[in-house]
Amino acid sequence: MTVSLDLVDVDSLLTEEEVAIRATTRRFADERLRPSLPEWFESATIPARELAKELGSLGLLGMHLTGYGCAGLGPVAYGLACLEIEAADSGMRSLVSVQGSLAMYAIWKYGSEQQKTEWLPRMAAGEAIGCFGLTEPDFGSNPGGMRTSARRDGDDWVLNGSKMWITNGSVADVAVVWARTDDGVRGFVVPTSTPGFSAPEITRKLSLRASVTSELILTDVRLPASAMLPEARGLSGPLGCLNEARFGIIFGAMGAARDCLETAVSYAGERQVFDKPLSAYQLTQAKLADMAVELNKGILLAVHLGRLKEKGALRPEQVSVGKLNNVREAIAIARECRTILAANGISGEYPVLRHANNLESVLTYEGTSEVHQLVIGQALTGQAAFR
Repeated sequence: MTVSLDLVDVDSLLTEEEVAIRATTRRFADERLRPSLPEWFESATIPARELAKELGSLGLLGMHLTGYGCAGLGPVAYGLACLEIEAADSGMRSLVSVQGSLAMYAIWKYGSEQQKTEWLPRMAAGEAIGCFGLTEPDFGSNPGGMRTSARRDGDDWVLNGSKMWITNGSVADVAVVWARTDDGVRGFVVPTSTPGFSAPEITRKLSLRASVTSELILTDVRLPASAMLPEARGLSGPLGCLNEARFGIIFGAMGAARDCLETAVSYAGERQVFDKPLSAYQLTQAKLADMAVELNKGILLAVHLGRLKEKGALRPEQVSVGKLNNVREAIAIARECRTILAANGISGEYPVLRHANNLESVLTYEGTSEVHQLVIGQALTGQAAFR
């Protein structure tokens, strides 16, 4: 028996186009991603270039951007696609988010016409992969402390420094790198074939194993003046990109939660304990009910924020509300579902502990829970408490 987890009729809030995009993405996740994910997670390798081209052919890369080969779809459609991809695996959604909402968005929003025409069509098609270099080994929540520098040398820029925890880094064709200059923080479009650029992969991860994570090392990387993103000045540029990525996470985390809950409901219905299904016990039903309530609340919040974004009315603290709540609830759901599966919950045959492990990373990237609490706290009190 198939049981719907949509207790509040979320579908009634969606357009036909949004439902169709969700269905197409779900089919891709079911047919292409799910069968291979246990192996990819176990081996910590993915066919990134292959997947990028397949995602590009479906129009899922930079799908919320307009022009330059991008699909130009709305925020809710983009969010639902993130939800379906993360229902398969957070690492897969990270590939899509970093490509579309960080690397592509930075070029689309802040780049020159030359930069846009050179990179965006290829990135939308998945023929070129991008990464986003902001976080450094010693500066995550405080990007203003970055040490990566860019200095003028004649008409060129010379970049030196390092970035850490960079999704797609080792397979990227282009990196959007943020560096400190005499004119403040500026962004640069860096082809990864540039001499002095390297991106060693980070290994031995216990989370996001079906994802490429790297360090970026820049040693006297020489770029022409045209490599700078002309419309980004100061930290508002990279922070604007982060808000785009956080929006996708608000939906995506609910995909991971839904997959865990679907697994737990199915398992509880089949598992016999003391001669009746596990799902027939009150304690099990209480767990399932509480998780379903939080899942539906999280999806409703995501759709509402998407509608605000459509109107250009979405504020940064509202993004923080969504990211803080939905990731926090998703990881709680994943952990609770693991208890329903008991010992089977730690097996790679079921996705719940893989989701829980992945969500440990989602909980802290694109702003830790504590950072989002402080953003919300500032909105409530008018007082900045970051220092």
